[in-house]
Amino acid sequence: MVELRGARIILRDKRIEDAEQDYIWRSDHELASLDAAFPLTMSYDRFLKLAEDQMRYPTPGSHHFATETLDGKFIGNCMYYDLDSVKMQAELGIVIGDRDYWSNSYGYDAVTTLLDHCFNEKKLERVYLHTLEWNKRAQRCFEKCGFVQVRPVRRMSHDFILMEVFREDWFAKAEERLAARFINREENTGPQAVAPE
Repeated sequence: MVELRGARIILRDKRIEDAEQDYIWRSDHELASLDAAFPLTMSYDRFLKLAEDQMRYPTPGSHHFATETLDGKFIGNCMYYDLDSVKMQAELGIVIGDRDYWSNSYGYDAVTTLLDHCFNEKKLERVYLHTLEWNKRAQRCFEKCGFVQVRPVRRMSHDFILMEVFREDWFAKAEERLAARFINREENTGPQAVAPE
């Protein structure tokens, strides 16, 4: 069992109880478009069986986490996959499915918490991702997390931006991230806060 604690979220191992909410999110047209995917059309029973199989037989070189608020609300998923143990790199993916938690630093906290795990515990040298070229909001968030844009990539009839962060840069900017977390904490503790810290 792996559990990673951030400033605002906890990344925990997936549970079968997550399947119903995952199914709702993956059937959502807007969320699917943000992931350059088609909304699910399979039945929930079929999806549940696939989720059970994935938990029973996890894909080597990947780890899927549920993203929860500190008070236990399941709001999304974060994962690394395609781990290359020779190059010591992996790809990162994230979705905050619950729209009530958009634009409040939950995605930032989930990504930086997972990156910290990848560089400190997994000893990776590089983490990369692909984000849709038109999704400037996601790109700004990833840049705030430490990723830099590398180049455009065409995949599956979509235009993406390849972004990456290296271990050396991650540790070099540790103090900046600590200061950013402190600022985010201060900004979200006033009377207008959306959720408690």
